[in-house]
Amino acid sequence: METTTMNEAVVKSPLRISIVFLWIGFVCAISFMEAWLKFQAPGITLSLGLGIGRLVFGALNKVEIVFALSLLISTALDREIKTKAFAILVIPLLILFIQSIWLLPALDARAELYMLNHPPMSSNLHLSYVIAEVIKVFSLFTYGLQHFKTRTL
Repeated sequence: METTTMNEAVVKSPLRISIVFLWIGFVCAISFMEAWLKFQAPGITLSLGLGIGRLVFGALNKVEIVFALSLLISTALDREIKTKAFAILVIPLLILFIQSIWLLPALDARAELYMLNHPPMSSNLHLSYVIAEVIKVFSLFTYGLQHFKTRTL
């Protein structure tokens, strides 16, 4: 009689997985959809779109901080913390920190100038923010995958 083996994915930390993939969902929905789609709506001017963007990205930043703190607390309480997984988590945490203290305030200031009809000089801040979002989502996804393990049945 031949024995067959099957692999089964097992979730190591359902709370962390939920937080990680909710965080990814928020970033993808806001940064990669809402940010540019709002400008496609009839009647949305650049000034109005920038005002909406400031409000939405400010709220997203606060939600992301809650997600980050939740992951940090959950990770700190884990007795089997894996160095590799924690090292991956540091990446989105650092990006969020940089976005919170530098990129978002700088982009808000630029939006304010636009809204006052004083367009600022050209800059790479927006591109930097987009690249940071891509890296953040990729690292969160990688961190989330670390919380699955395969069990042979």
